[in-house]
Amino acid sequence: MKITFKIWRQEGPNDKGGFQSYEVNDLTEDMSFLEALDHLNEILVLKNKKVVAFEYDCREGICGQCGVFINGRAHGPHDNMTTCQLHMRSFEDGATITVEPWRARSFPIIKDLIVNRSAFDRIIENGAFISAKTGTAPEANAILISKTVSDRAMDAAACIGCGACVATCKNSSAALFTSAKINHLNGLPQGAPEAHQRVLDMTAQMEKEGFGHCSFTGACEVECPEGISIVNIAEMNARFIKAKIFG
Repeated sequence: MKITFKIWRQEGPNDKGGFQSYEVNDLTEDMSFLEALDHLNEILVLKNKKVVAFEYDCREGICGQCGVFINGRAHGPHDNMTTCQLHMRSFEDGATITVEPWRARSFPIIKDLIVNRSAFDRIIENGAFISAKTGTAPEANAILISKTVSDRAMDAAACIGCGACVATCKNSSAALFTSAKINHLNGLPQGAPEAHQRVLDMTAQMEKEGFGHCSFTGACEVECPEGISIVNIAEMNARFIKAKIFG
């Protein structure tokens, strides 16, 4: 395959960036998208040029670190798929592929395609935990939980924190991410002691980080690689009102 990559290059957070085009031959349809970028970087190294900085870890669709915009869509052309799961067979031979980083004020660009998502970490630090006694692990069946409740909690817990929801939202809202993390714990009896305070603290940190407000258009749900439902946002809003009254 012969592909032209049009990639956003930016040396640092305070530098002016821009797109640069690279023509790459000898790609195969069985290559993953990240392997194609690896191949491009090998070519750049041989030419003594700066490689394209991009982020990844597991390359198995688990960690979400690989997230970028590909031809104007978060993670690429397919639904419920991370960038690392995308293969070159999804593109036609001779195609031009535009690659750019997440665009959000709360995700400042570090370099090229890498953005700083530590705002998510700070939201997690402000409530995404439970109080648990130390010592011997309790019996797994000590607290009975219905399958309906556990399934809803696990659906929310599937969020990998990639940031696609923020990047694709016209307001750069982190409501889907934050609601998933809140509902995962608040929906289980283990998270009940801190339930009200958790909602107040995590939403307050979300506001502090500069994320926009949710207008409930559903774009975040469409682009989420794990298919997290926007029902979580509605549930978070209801929990927030209860926390304000009873917290």
